Amino acid sequence: MAAAAAAAATDPLPDLLIAVPAVILLCALGARLVRRAGQPPVVGEIAVGLLLGPSFLGWLLPGAQEWLLPASCLPYLGLLIFMFLVGHELRIGSLRAQSSTAAAVSMTSIALPLGLGTLLALGMYDSFAPEGMERLPFVLFIAVAMSTTAFPVMARILVDRGMYRTPLDVPALACAAFDDVTAWCLLAAVVAVSSAGSPMEAVTTALSAVGFALFMVAVVRPVPARLTARAERVSTDGMVLVVLFSGLCLSALATDLIGVHALFGAFLFGAVTPRGSRVIEVQTARLRAFAVPVLLPLFFVTTGLRADVGLPAADPVQWLWAGAVLAVAVPAKWGGGTGAARLAGRSWRDAMSIGALMNCRGLTELIVLNVGLGLGVIGQDLFTILVLMALITTAATSPALDRIRKGMPEEALEGERRPDGVQGTVGARAGGARPAP
Repeated sequence: MAAAAAAAATDPLPDLLIAVPAVILLCALGARLVRRAGQPPVVGEIAVGLLLGPSFLGWLLPGAQEWLLPASCLPYLGLLIFMFLVGHELRIGSLRAQSSTAAAVSMTSIALPLGLGTLLALGMYDSFAPEGMERLPFVLFIAVAMSTTAFPVMARILVDRGMYRTPLDVPALACAAFDDVTAWCLLAAVVAVSSAGSPMEAVTTALSAVGFALFMVAVVRPVPARLTARAERVSTDGMVLVVLFSGLCLSALATDLIGVHALFGAFLFGAVTPRGSRVIEVQTARLRAFAVPVLLPLFFVTTGLRADVGLPAADPVQWLWAGAVLAVAVPAKWGGGTGAARLAGRSWRDAMSIGALMNCRGLTELIVLNVGLGLGVIGQDLFTILVLMALITTAATSPALDRIRKGMPEEALEGERRPDGVQGTVGARAGGARPAP
C-alpha cells in the first residue's frame, strides 16, 4: 500500500494532464490578446510564461504554482520538433540573389553586438558569473546572446503585417537566415567550450560536431530522399512521418552525446531533409500543426518558471545592468543592421526597417538563454535580465516598423515574384496568415 502511494506521488502523468491544457489555453489567450495590440503572438506566449513563473504566480501563490506547473512535467519535445522545422525550412542555398547584401548585413549585425557584448560581459563577469565558471565561456555566451535574431519570429511579423510580398521581405528574411545559421554555429562553439574540461576536449568536441555534420550530409541525407520516392509510389505517408520523427530524435541524441546541445541535432536533421516533395511537405505540416500550438508553449512556460523578475527588483544595481544590456543590445543590433543595409544600397527607410527586424530576438534568444542556463554558464539573475531584453526587443519591433513605414502601403508590386528560398519559411507556411512563432 505504501509502495503504491509512493508510486502515485512520483507519477508525472497527473501533473502533465493538468499542465498541458492549462499552458495551451493560457498561451492561446495571451497570443490572442497581444495580436489585437499589433504584436506577434510569441510576445503573449512569453508574457504568459513569465506570469506563470515565480515572477507573478510563484510570488503570489507559491504552492499553487508548484502544484499547477512542476518544472519536471514540461518537456523539450516541442522545441526539438520546432528546431527540425526551422532547419528544414531555411533555404539558404536558393537565396543567391540576395547573398551579398544578406551576408554583409548579417555579419555586421552580428559582429557589432559580438564586440560590444564582449566588452559588456567582461564588466559583468565578477557580478554575474556563477561560481566556478571560467571567464572565456561566460564572455563568449553573453556576446552570442547579444547578437541573435529570431528568423521564425521575423517571418511571422512580416506575414502578420502583410509585408511578405513586398521588396523588403526577401532581403530581410535572407539576412535573418544568414544570421540564424551563424548564431547557431557560434552557440555550438560556446557549448563545446563550456562543456569541455580542457582546450583539447573542446577541440575534440568541435571536430566531432563537424564530422557528424558531414556524415549527415553525405550519408544520411540520401536516405529520406529514397524513402520519399518510394512513399510517393506506394502511398506509405505514415512511415515517412515515423522516419522524420525518429530521425530528428536520433540526430538530437547524437549531438547531445558528442557534447553539443540536442537542439543542434534536430536542426541539422531538418537541414538535410529533402525539400519540394509532396510527402515530406505533408508530414512536416502535420508535425508543425501539432508541435507549434500544443507542445511549443510548454517551452515558454519553462522559461517563465526559470525567470524571476523579483531578483533584479530586490537589487537596484541589477536594474542598472539590465539597462546596460538594453543599451548594448538595441543600438548594436539595430544600428549594425541599418548601417550595413544602407551601405548595400537600400533606402534609409528600408535600411532602418531591416535594422528593426534584425533587432527582433524572440524565440531564438530564449533557446540560447535556456541552453546557457542549463549549462550553468549564466545564473538565474542574469537569465532573467536577458529574458526581459528578449521580450522588450521583440515587442518593440512592430511599433518601430509602424513609425518607420508610416504612410507607406505595404503592397506587393505588380509582377514581382518571390524567390523559392523564402516561400518555405516557418512563418510563411504555418497556416497562411498565422505562421509559426
